[in-house]
Amino acid sequence: MRHFSLRSPIVRAAGTALAVWVAVLAAPAAFADEALIRKNVAQRLPDFPKIDEVSKTPIPGLFELRAGTDVFYSDASGDTLIEGQMIDTRTRANLTEARLAKLSAIDFASLPLADAMVFKQGNGTRKLAVFADPNCGYCKKFERDLQAVKDVTVYTFLMPILGSDSTDKARNIWCAKDNARAWRDWMIDGATPPRSMGACDAAAIARNNALGRKYRLNGTPALVFEDGKRIPGALSTEQIEKQLAASRKG
Repeated sequence: MRHFSLRSPIVRAAGTALAVWVAVLAAPAAFADEALIRKNVAQRLPDFPKIDEVSKTPIPGLFELRAGTDVFYSDASGDTLIEGQMIDTRTRANLTEARLAKLSAIDFASLPLADAMVFKQGNGTRKLAVFADPNCGYCKKFERDLQAVKDVTVYTFLMPILGSDSTDKARNIWCAKDNARAWRDWMIDGATPPRSMGACDAAAIARNNALGRKYRLNGTPALVFEDGKRIPGALSTEQIEKQLAASRKG
């Protein structure tokens, strides 16, 4: 997720790094000089990513530095930089995780659904987008578990990232007469998709790969729910149902 080298002089905040948090909390609750934070971080850590936003956190004297969809923490002058998780001990909520989920959310309505294969189960009222590679073992497991999920429309974006064979299989599946069926036949039953013959517009596959790079989807499967929440990796049937229900409420 990050491009910043951890070899830089940055303090890693883990659950056991109590001394760091005590030092921050003991500091005067000074007003954050955003320009000073930006200036000091940029001068002292030239490889640090561009800071897009500086904002207060629930902890007095501690500020969030947002760089793209990554977050770091700093004191009011940028003298101390912290990377790690912020936990609310009262609720046990991971505040950093919640913030990252919000920053990385994908607007479901903006997805180019015409570039996806569509498969409806039951009445299809709930929606789920999946970015998958035809040679991805976890994707195959996910497809098997997905069969038991009721009332969902699944939009599968072919994103072959595991090599040339993945690209060939993706093209053959996309160009099949019923590509959604060809996809499931291959992923669930292991039925090799027939080789595509003749003209076929498979440009959608290249667009899907570009879309994956845009959203920094570095592995498959990658799931996107209606409320924009994205989850890397396969989920079980129970987990899919739970997240679909939560997304509808959201």
